[in-house]
Amino acid sequence: MTGLVQPPTSDQPMVKAEGVRKSYGLVEVLKGIDLEVRRNEVFCLIGPSGSGKSTFLRCINHLEKINGGFLSVDGELVGYRMKGDKLHELKDREVALKRRDIGMVFQRFNLFPHMTALENVIEAPVQVKKENRTDAKERAMALLERVGLADKAGNYPTQLSGGQQQRVAIARALAMKPKLMLFDEPTSALDPELVGDVLDVMRGLAEEGMTMIVVTHEMGFAREVGDALVFMDGGVVVESGHPRDVLTDPQHERTKAFLSKVL
Repeated sequence: MTGLVQPPTSDQPMVKAEGVRKSYGLVEVLKGIDLEVRRNEVFCLIGPSGSGKSTFLRCINHLEKINGGFLSVDGELVGYRMKGDKLHELKDREVALKRRDIGMVFQRFNLFPHMTALENVIEAPVQVKKENRTDAKERAMALLERVGLADKAGNYPTQLSGGQQQRVAIARALAMKPKLMLFDEPTSALDPELVGDVLDVMRGLAEEGMTMIVVTHEMGFAREVGDALVFMDGGVVVESGHPRDVLTDPQHERTKAFLSKVL
């Protein structure tokens, strides 16, 4: 257990889950998840609704507290510290400090409606990291340009399409300079013609070596960009491997049945 809190090494996974369990009352949503996400890897999670994918993603940055097992990011336990042989939950302030290094993009864009695109991107660096506002604004403009929205910097969320709002949300997450990006079905709320622009931004991040965990229904993206893929169902990992292998030659009957409906 002590190995989970050692300083990171070059071969240490960015994310490691060991027997991770999560329950809501009597309902067990995660039933012992074991997986590793390597640095600079695009790790895709697929599976039917209710399989536990999004819950697991939220556990990674302690938006949900696990009920069992161990979960570490960059060699440090998530939301806890080990004292002797016991886990002690970190204080909210300590959790918030660690969460700064993990960017998350949700299904819904969650932009501040009273702020422009630019203001949305600079808010966290200025308020949380206490960055100089001028520097934060300069970097925010560069990020908006990177996601193809420099000309929309002064627009409010209601003046943007869903796809544009999601790209602003990605720029906002990147403004905190995260070492890990979590994407929770980032295109599922978008009209089909808007999906491509968001996926293009994510492809660019993958090419730059950003470590990403992506809960997705976009099988083409998983096949093309993913380095590893896990199929979850009923709160367990049913099958895992390289995306092309799992998607073209699934070994488990449950995986075959799921893919036959989505491919």
